[in-house]
Amino acid sequence: MAKKTITFDDIAQYTGFSKTTISRYFNRPDSLTKKNRKKIADALVELDYHENKVARILANGRTEFIGIIVPNLSLHYYSSMLDAILSTYERFGYKFIVFSGNDQEEMERQYMKELFAYQIEGLIVMSHTIPSKELASYDIPIVTIEREDLYTNSVNTDNYLGGVQATRILYEADCDIYIHVNSSLSETMPSYGRIRGFSDTCAELSLEHQIFSRELGSSYEQMEDSIHEFFNTVDTLYPSRRKGIFMPNDTYANIFCNLLFRKYRTFPEEYCVVGFDNSPVSRNSMIPISTIGQQIDLIAASAVEILDDQIKQRKAGTADKNQGLIHKVIPPVPVVRETTKKR
Repeated sequence: MAKKTITFDDIAQYTGFSKTTISRYFNRPDSLTKKNRKKIADALVELDYHENKVARILANGRTEFIGIIVPNLSLHYYSSMLDAILSTYERFGYKFIVFSGNDQEEMERQYMKELFAYQIEGLIVMSHTIPSKELASYDIPIVTIEREDLYTNSVNTDNYLGGVQATRILYEADCDIYIHVNSSLSETMPSYGRIRGFSDTCAELSLEHQIFSRELGSSYEQMEDSIHEFFNTVDTLYPSRRKGIFMPNDTYANIFCNLLFRKYRTFPEEYCVVGFDNSPVSRNSMIPISTIGQQIDLIAASAVEILDDQIKQRKAGTADKNQGLIHKVIPPVPVVRETTKKR
């Protein structure tokens, strides 16, 4: 025989509460006492209640969906961050709809329309194409990660400190020339702090240094071509000198190290390499890569926590439009491995 569907009426009769109270348990649990929440929760177990999510969405318009837009999944940083965000389900209960923008502005705007059609309750943006001022104009809670954030709440790594730490690791390895390669970044980008941290530390320590600024690409093939060109340039310009290379992320650092192995059949003493992120590729590379570890799990949890607080305030009608923006900065952790051995 078909199993009887348990309704709010059934739960109300079993607990002695009104249907309104039962509804508040599902939609505004914080409005009930801990004792009453437990009584209802125990009743749900006893009655073997299975929530009809579709009916609940239709009834109150709340989907518990959060949208995520990433620039690409070619960089290991973004796949690691996405995995960490998805892992917050157990703590916060949100489901996620993910789009990869591939640096195409109009495509990302189309993705926005798709997400709004799913009645998402919040949005996490890691891509760089749509300005934060435009994002802030959307009537929805938004948190950005590692991108321009003048008009949005955000969670970022302390990129300046990371640049300082990377340069110090290379300095301790006693290099002759210090080199950083990065994309042409606006100063409003958090990752521009890596360039400033590198430059300031080299100036402070009176180190000979150079910054290579170039477009590094978004697909893995483009990245390989760009890093190969950079490698050939550096290898030609500084023969017989110990070169300290600060790469902007671990994916690029891994590509660079692979090029070293292809040419020299080993990791040559003339090179030291530091990446950024502490993504799995830095640990699992042919030779483990020194890196500046972003606390990815903490960044992801902080972003969802800020978003969750905004969503709850909006539902409770307590959101303050005059409240200042939240810009949370997470300190990085240097990780020294085999690519920066002292000579």
